[in-house]
Amino acid sequence: MHRERRIGFQVIPTGATPEEDYRIAQKTHKHARNILLRDSEGPKPKEKNSVFWMVQLMEAWFLADPEALKSYYGKDFASEALKKNPQVEEIPKADVLECLKQATRKTLKGAYHKTAHAPHILELLDPDKVRKAAPQCDRLFCEILTEVENSPAQGR
Repeated sequence: MHRERRIGFQVIPTGATPEEDYRIAQKTHKHARNILLRDSEGPKPKEKNSVFWMVQLMEAWFLADPEALKSYYGKDFASEALKKNPQVEEIPKADVLECLKQATRKTLKGAYHKTAHAPHILELLDPDKVRKAAPQCDRLFCEILTEVENSPAQGR
């Protein structure tokens, strides 16, 4: 019998020193699985155990779910300004940021702003859409799901 299991998680945007914030999270959340999610700012770097890279930046994942963007920004969101590459992690950083700027500039929330808008948009994204368009996102989900399936709490 298949049972659905919900996973609780918390996204904590980091400051200028994400690695230091990650070390603090490991100390303050000792029983949690801490994962550092980083923009690579360029082509895919080598990965480490708990570091997951968004190639080339987190905002590329937003392009996999234009409906979530439209839901967040409202009726004045210009979805035609978004890049149409089905492999969103291959879109260059400058292109991602420019198309988000153009798509959002006439909305009531204003042009896209990473710290003000990104946490809310992340909550709205359809994980299946993003996983299909972003292999690094899929890798992150697979890692988390594998860990949950193998955790001692599974039997509860």
